[in-house]
Amino acid sequence: MAQRALADAMELMANAMAQEAESRTADRVAQEARRGGEDELRLERFMNNKPPIFKGGYDPDGAQRWIEAIERIF
Repeated sequence: MAQRALADAMELMANAMAQEAESRTADRVAQEARRGGEDELRLERFMNNKPPIFKGGYDPDGAQRWIEAIERIF
């Protein structure tokens, strides 16, 4: 009888722990989804400022101007 009660208690504890883990996972997924939406809004606001496009190549002065222009947007 005592062994059965102990087994039942352990099963209840395991179920409670599994539900807690599932809840935390769902919370984490929802938080990441919200964060993804915020990132998209940030990118949209950044792109609305029409950032300059760096063409590449060897142009140290042009690269410096590009960095300064990007920093102004931020």
